[in-house]
Amino acid sequence: MFLMPNIESAIKRARQNETTNARNSEKIASVRTAVKRFEQAAAENADNKDELFRNASKMLDQAASKGLIHANKAAREKARLAKKA
Repeated sequence: MFLMPNIESAIKRARQNETTNARNSEKIASVRTAVKRFEQAAAENADNKDELFRNASKMLDQAASKGLIHANKAAREKARLAKKA
């Protein structure tokens, strides 16, 4: 059970945490979607796989710069995608 804080600054912090959590979850989901789109295009050898690779790499870098994922994870994912490209 989640208890709402009584202090005004703690109430605001809880509100901010909810907003930030929603935003971060959305960003991570979009990164996963971009990676899946590229992997599917690479498996089918689609014409736009280079563009999808660049988009997925860019999104991974952005997520790492914002601290949503670790920088090493972003590098590892990009290396795996580059192998498939």
